[in-house]
Amino acid sequence: MATQAAGGDASACIEPKDGLSYVRGATDIPLSEATIAQFLFDTVQRFPDRPAVVFREQDIRWTWREFADEVDVLAAGLASLGIVKGERVGIWSPNRVEWLLTQFATARIGAVLVNINPAYRLHELEYALNKVGCKAIISAERFKTSMYLEMLQELAPELASATPGDLHAARLPDLRMVIRMCDTETPGMLTVSDMVERGRVWLEQHGKATLDAIGATLDRHDPINIQFTSGTTGNPKGATLTHRNVVNNARFIAMAMRLTEQDALCIPVPLYHCFGMVLAVLACVSVGANMVFPGEAFDPRATLAAVAEERCTALHGVPTMFIAELDHPDFATFDLSRLRTGIMAGSPCPIETMKRVVSTMHLSEITIAYGMTETSPVSFQSSTTDPLDKRTTTVGRIQPHLEVKIVDPLGNIVPVGETGELCTKGYSVMLGYWADDAKTKESIIEGWMHTGDLATIDAEGYCNIVGRLKDMVIRGGENIYPREVEEFLFRHPKIQSVQVFGVPDQKYGEELCAWIVLRSGEKATPEEIQEFCRGQIAHYKIPKYVRFVDELPMTVTGKIQKFVMRERMIDELHLTVQKTA
Repeated sequence: MATQAAGGDASACIEPKDGLSYVRGATDIPLSEATIAQFLFDTVQRFPDRPAVVFREQDIRWTWREFADEVDVLAAGLASLGIVKGERVGIWSPNRVEWLLTQFATARIGAVLVNINPAYRLHELEYALNKVGCKAIISAERFKTSMYLEMLQELAPELASATPGDLHAARLPDLRMVIRMCDTETPGMLTVSDMVERGRVWLEQHGKATLDAIGATLDRHDPINIQFTSGTTGNPKGATLTHRNVVNNARFIAMAMRLTEQDALCIPVPLYHCFGMVLAVLACVSVGANMVFPGEAFDPRATLAAVAEERCTALHGVPTMFIAELDHPDFATFDLSRLRTGIMAGSPCPIETMKRVVSTMHLSEITIAYGMTETSPVSFQSSTTDPLDKRTTTVGRIQPHLEVKIVDPLGNIVPVGETGELCTKGYSVMLGYWADDAKTKESIIEGWMHTGDLATIDAEGYCNIVGRLKDMVIRGGENIYPREVEEFLFRHPKIQSVQVFGVPDQKYGEELCAWIVLRSGEKATPEEIQEFCRGQIAHYKIPKYVRFVDELPMTVTGKIQKFVMRERMIDELHLTVQKTA
């Protein structure tokens, strides 16, 4: 008999019944119908003077009331520039307070936040901005080796003579304003400080009541966020999420972690990704927990220091991050004794790593989560009370108000324990891919999001991800679709054909490998191919391994056999395949 959820929810089916791989989450806790702005306001009302935000590198510490006030100023600044409901505003930055403020300021006035991957290069940036028609972009000056403003100036040389806020660029026809972080004046660009000052003047003239009036016109089903996910056809797709999608997913994530206003969550994961934006930020907002950001980018020592010095009780990360923290030479010098809960997600979690995290980092209640951007993102999450073996070998059980089925190629639900494609249905499924009805219809069929992931569900309802229906590679939490990289490499004049696939890696989980057949008479080196990629595609998409071959392994019907290439590289490089949940 199927187990019901706590509280006697007769509609729940968290354990499969009739021997089929179908589960349904509890519904005894109602869904929230709040917009993101209302969601934040409710928390501010409950915990106005509790700590809310810490950005250690920027020396910023705000209570919930102070944070909400800063959000209103930035929202007013956007409104003063003519940004209105439904218009797209890009954010291109590492983890800085400006990113966090933009997330809520855009939601306050109904603008659609467009997350730009900090690792994007020219080609990807141009495509993303034009695909969704960004009217404005808020950008850091640089991050690591990426010179953001220089790239924007290369794409839009018209900035040199443009009036700030009134850009007209041939290659970026929809973009009207570039708003840079830091106070340095740059031709054709506004600064965040300009916008803050505009916002203060606007609020003096119009008052917060005007912002509230704008908020009253917003609906929980409105699109509020676009996140790009790599496409198998070579171009990223803009997964479009609503207030209702992300608010509710965050609520149930926090519940699974047993997060409260007494907790402080250390957030080393990137904000541009659902992991930072939903599993961390919005989960904290849902309960009033303190958000602690160790730095702009992940650094194991900075993360350990933040946990110790800020007395953090929770920690998020992809497996690669936890491994780097555990293996840091100064690990033993940090007091992690207050840690209790958190999430390890983003890529398959090595079982031995999970055990070390529980035993040596005091994370006795850490959870595993699984999902995808298109489902806002979490569909399965382990509980803090699940047995350790379930938390180290599965991704937990179904989240509330969701349904999942595991199907065979014909769409039939497979028996318990058998492998098939995981499909998700419920409030968390995205609106669709921005301006791409064809791809949306391919992915969402009768309300079911076809994830492309191969999975099993056991008799107790615990899910295990066993592979990918397609050949997506997950490197350190970053999803890479080989076809996208292949399409780019095909531009190289010496390349006749190329196949890209993943091979095991101890640090990142997987690394990219390319097998290349050169055109007749051509010669090339792996370094030449890698250099061709630098500055054009994100660093994590550049193949670590490049092999030149005379032909690619194929079946008699001409189908490429990537698994053969992968097995050969594993043998050649003496790689070890890690057992993962």
